Amino acid sequence: MNTTATENHANQPEIWLIRHGETEWSLSGQHTGRTDIPLTDHGRAQARSLRPVLAAQPFDLVLCSPMSRARNTCAEAGLGGQAEEEPRLSEWDYGIYEGRKTKDIRAEDPDWSVWTSPIPQGESVEEIQARAGSLIQRLLATSGRIALFSHAHFLRVLGGCWMADSAVLGAHLLLDTASVSVLGFDRETRALKQWNVRYPQS
Repeated sequence: MNTTATENHANQPEIWLIRHGETEWSLSGQHTGRTDIPLTDHGRAQARSLRPVLAAQPFDLVLCSPMSRARNTCAEAGLGGQAEEEPRLSEWDYGIYEGRKTKDIRAEDPDWSVWTSPIPQGESVEEIQARAGSLIQRLLATSGRIALFSHAHFLRVLGGCWMADSAVLGAHLLLDTASVSVLGFDRETRALKQWNVRYPQS
């Protein structure tokens, strides 16, 4: 048996991605980047429904976006006391598109996509990929089970970068509010273990 390889696999992190619960803007489809929109009552209930799932797992590290919708999801889900704020988990900075719906933007620019179009006064796909890559380096240096409370687009970028160092791969990874996804390894290869699982509310 290759002892070194076995030890390396034992030190690999397992990363749980938790998208925040519903907000008025997630419900309406408005791009919500740096605007601090609170959870709806339904969003808080969604977060509470995660308690038994997360309580069954010991987490060695809990990281949370600075936005209240992520922090409150973390608290309602029962991990607030363990959480550390991590600015790199903030949502995509949508610049001039903040608060707007894709269908309204496309009325002016039919080919617009957050994945392929310029984001004036905001964050380019190259910049958010670099941010995700920087966070992944921190995660890879941490062993054990990690919970990340964050946002739809950033977690989709993180999933794409985890699997293939590609932010735009996130375009193919849909993510619902209060969903749980898990990143891990297939031997030494970074892999997606679970994606966009929703749990019934208690």
